Amino acid sequence: MGVDLYSPNSWVDGVPHDELEELRRTDPVHWQDMPEGGGYWAVLRHADVVEVARHPGVYSASLGGVVLEDLSPESLEMMRHMLLAMDPPVHARHRQPLAPTFGARVIGEMEERIRAISRRVLAEAAERGDVDFVHDVAAHLPSQVVGELMGLPAEDWPRLHRWAERQTAGQDPDVAGADATGEVGGGVTGEVGGGVDDTMSASVEMAMYFIELAAARRAEPGTREDLFALILATEVDGAPMDDVSVGSFCVQLVTAGNDTTRTMLSSGLDALLDHPDQLEALRADRSGLGAAVEEILRFANPLHYFRRTATTDTVLHGTAIAGGDKVAMLYTSANRDDAVFAEPHRFDIRRDPNPHLSFGIGGHFCLGARLARLEGRVFFDELLSTFGRIERTGAARRVRSNLNNGLKALPLALGR
Repeated sequence: MGVDLYSPNSWVDGVPHDELEELRRTDPVHWQDMPEGGGYWAVLRHADVVEVARHPGVYSASLGGVVLEDLSPESLEMMRHMLLAMDPPVHARHRQPLAPTFGARVIGEMEERIRAISRRVLAEAAERGDVDFVHDVAAHLPSQVVGELMGLPAEDWPRLHRWAERQTAGQDPDVAGADATGEVGGGVTGEVGGGVDDTMSASVEMAMYFIELAAARRAEPGTREDLFALILATEVDGAPMDDVSVGSFCVQLVTAGNDTTRTMLSSGLDALLDHPDQLEALRADRSGLGAAVEEILRFANPLHYFRRTATTDTVLHGTAIAGGDKVAMLYTSANRDDAVFAEPHRFDIRRDPNPHLSFGIGGHFCLGARLARLEGRVFFDELLSTFGRIERTGAARRVRSNLNNGLKALPLALGR
């Protein structure tokens, strides 16, 4: 196959679905070279991605981290303090105290607040009329929801969103080229994506923000009831998390809550505009919103992959994998596997069943999945109620990234 799955250029004009489909048939555990040497196994079938995800003892998230690049020791150590890069039993000890905050009852109680935020965001969009839906509309809901959930100062929400965007889309020069103040940046996003800046990184900046905030909150008299207070009170092995753990932990929560949800909303609307019959069906019957959000997540999953590292020699779908090899779970391919999904390239908001892997599976199933689903259902409901006219005014532009499967621009005209 001629496609280079590692190169961000292979994804910028659209997912190479034809090439992925052929690889699923002929080479489903595919070796992909990397330009700096070595390479990784791209796992392309749904069943094989599930196999990797369900066996953390064989495929480690912690050993080499969850991105394909070899991180510096300092960056790797920071990543290991994030839930997504922890292995059992450490992962369970950190996740368990927070799980109730993301449970069905607590998240369900947030619906009216999410609806109010959605209405405020959409009212501002209505005043503008012509918008870049990615940044002027979709970005604001998750940043405000996460900010309120964690009790973060409202004036800091734009800066936190910018850091989150740089981490997942740093291979795109339009994203990595400036920080929240417009200054040239880079860092871990560049390290993830190719251009390394050893002096500064989005992850380090955000982690330091949370470390400073933790010190300020600990010094406050009284207590607050928010997610950040819960994190500060969380004990692991009988002791509170240290500053580095708190900072790294919050980096993941904010990044997942901001950037991936923004991608779900903007890519979801893009897919609906590409399929006007589906958009009109959803307008006519809002009871299908839940299924529509699931199909959006399958059809336009926010992240292409997460990495694992083989802890020992093993065999996956007949392919020998050596201990220490990099293994990438390619969700974008698995979500179009015709062994699982009938007519996988068809966008169908009534698809049922829909066992997509966009939230992962197994122990690392996304902690915030209920919140993301609720945001999607409420936001699209309010969007369709607010605007009878949603029209493109220019071409959508995709992020240049082999990690982020999202848009960086979606110019629209919105009308009542």
